[in-house]
Amino acid sequence: MNKNNVYILEERGILYINGQDTEAFLQNLISNDIRKVNTNLSCFASLLTPQGKYLYEFFIVKHKSGYFIECEKKIIEELYKKFELYKLRSRVEILNLSNEFVIAVLSKEKFLSLEHSKNLPGHTIKFREDPLYLDPRHTDLGARLIINLEKLHLSLKLLKLKSSNIDDYYSISSDLGIPQINTDKLQNNIFGIECNLEELNGIDFKKGCYIGQENTARIKLKNKLSKRLFSVEKIKGNFTKDNIIKDNNFELGKILIFDQYPFAVIKFKDKNFKFEKKYKCGDAVIRIKKPSWVI
Repeated sequence: MNKNNVYILEERGILYINGQDTEAFLQNLISNDIRKVNTNLSCFASLLTPQGKYLYEFFIVKHKSGYFIECEKKIIEELYKKFELYKLRSRVEILNLSNEFVIAVLSKEKFLSLEHSKNLPGHTIKFREDPLYLDPRHTDLGARLIINLEKLHLSLKLLKLKSSNIDDYYSISSDLGIPQINTDKLQNNIFGIECNLEELNGIDFKKGCYIGQENTARIKLKNKLSKRLFSVEKIKGNFTKDNIIKDNNFELGKILIFDQYPFAVIKFKDKNFKFEKKYKCGDAVIRIKKPSWVI
């Protein structure tokens, strides 16, 4: 990622949650520990089904008396309604600010050149009073600036950044095994822990109860994790959603996200699976990318 490049993620949305019960409200819902989040630290988290299946993923950033919730814009209305459903008598206010704010991504190198920055996942500073945080999933994804649209142009000018092709950014994310587009395709199709939430700092196993916690903890403690979400490299041909990945006649997994940056759920512990092998999927020949966090 070039130090002088910036990527404007127009497909991201922002909710803002504040009110007297906000911390307790979020703590009872999300997979991470909201008590970690402060003006100097942001986190990555998820909202799961009661069975522990994946529903939504998002970043949580402290801002004034509440929290920004940054997620994919295409699911933001669903997430808003889900929070409203769980609110009950909690004294919280939930606002959709997606038309007022935008997400800009800059390199880790640029972030570390700024005053008070640290090379720690989720480390957060202010730039012109706007939160700027190093990606808590993987620092190679750079830093994310949540900024009002009216301030965007001047802030990028002051940072001496030039807008760049977002495909470059999403290619880096794909190589790291981190999906960011069309994550709604994962909903109810895979357990949250199978989406690598632990490796991406999205689960706290010490925080106590949250929705989906029981199955998530059981899979972890009993070493029952046998499938994972991995990025797919298409060598030739084409595939579509739910196409089965095969090694000869053995079903190794299936495609869940099939856009420009495809992802599949894979039986990674099976003896037939190796990252360097080529596999048949629909009319395509593919390879499963090995992310750096896999031992």
